[in-house]
Amino acid sequence: MNYQRPKGTADILPEVSYKWQFIEETARLLFKDYQFHEIRTPIFEHYEVISRSVGDSTDIVSKEMYDFYDKGERHITLRPENTAPIVRAYVENKLFGPEFQKPFKTFYMGPMFRYERPQAGRLRQFHQLGVEVFGSKNPATDVETMAMALDFFEQLGITHIRLVINSLGNKTSHENYRKALIDYLEPLSEELSEDSKKRLHHNPLRVLDSKEAKDKAIVSLAPSILDYLDEESARHFEAVKSLLEALKIPYEVDATMVRGLDYYTHTIFEIMSEAPGFGGVQTTICAGGRYDDLVEQLGGPATPAFGFAMGLERVLITLDAEEIELSDMDAVDAYIVGIGQETNLEVLKLVQAIRHFGFSAERDFMERKPKAQFKTANKLQAKLVLTIGETELAEGNINVKEMTTGKEKKIALSEIYAGFPDVYDEFLV
Repeated sequence: MNYQRPKGTADILPEVSYKWQFIEETARLLFKDYQFHEIRTPIFEHYEVISRSVGDSTDIVSKEMYDFYDKGERHITLRPENTAPIVRAYVENKLFGPEFQKPFKTFYMGPMFRYERPQAGRLRQFHQLGVEVFGSKNPATDVETMAMALDFFEQLGITHIRLVINSLGNKTSHENYRKALIDYLEPLSEELSEDSKKRLHHNPLRVLDSKEAKDKAIVSLAPSILDYLDEESARHFEAVKSLLEALKIPYEVDATMVRGLDYYTHTIFEIMSEAPGFGGVQTTICAGGRYDDLVEQLGGPATPAFGFAMGLERVLITLDAEEIELSDMDAVDAYIVGIGQETNLEVLKLVQAIRHFGFSAERDFMERKPKAQFKTANKLQAKLVLTIGETELAEGNINVKEMTTGKEKKIALSEIYAGFPDVYDEFLV
């Protein structure tokens, strides 16, 4: 048998995993500045957690979920997204209690699963990072969270982006618009795609999200949801726009944008990439919005909430499209070149001593010639190369070379063991 990874999955090899680490660490540091704290939920959930939250009529639930019955005949699904699981955790663990900070702000990273046709940036096992805020109905929460997403891309050096927003309003606005949309679409139902015909009465807003060309033509003339916002919804959306303008954050309003999940209310948004490498095609690299009713739907108290998610694979593709090179976090501080069998023990002692000082260090274990060892040091982007042979060992010295400038100096081994940081600083600070 030819053993291969399952279709729609990828092996993230060490030669590229440093890019993932860079993105994840950038997110961790930024989210910490905004006082978001990490949460980790199970990779699989009860089917009802997702179907109740995301919506039975969505493609995710009806077509894409990996679901099965376990040995206890429980209906289980691999998580296709992470907002619903986090809401479940929020309710189950009573994170709305008085002992927790309000609003409750959390972030996550990890794999998600959807059975769909694999393509670039859209795999069956893909990875998301995202944030959720619970307990604030203040439109400033919407704006702060969108601003954080934009800050994240700025810190990665991604610049060819634009923010697109819309409002789905509250329950009253949503229902009024739903009726108006059905009234508009019903006379045109025979011209709709098969999927849109099925959604017409169950969830007509999903027709607005159709990618079919004939649906798009019909939708382009549909009534705008913004014309059906009640006073509360309109006031919230106007506040969001005013706050974005106050922060000098450019945005566009797209009244046809509805997002693909049923739980959204009020503000929704997408961050689109227009990177030159995409060949003029606009790609969504981050999306989210407000979902003020979901906590209550899953058995918790009425709790306003806002969040977003982004696919890490798409972020990596965007970095490539903008020709952004990330620094390799795995670059080694010191590489020890040992020449001759007699140096084996001393080289081991050196790398361990340097590591104990808090620096990264590597050595050769394959008894290769000095030239091959120097080649490895260059490949690892070693900042310092320390060379010791039989002569240096007998004299109690080691040769230290700073690889960028070529500066070299012979230093006593005792100085390395006594305080490698001083040696490091001498060359690199």
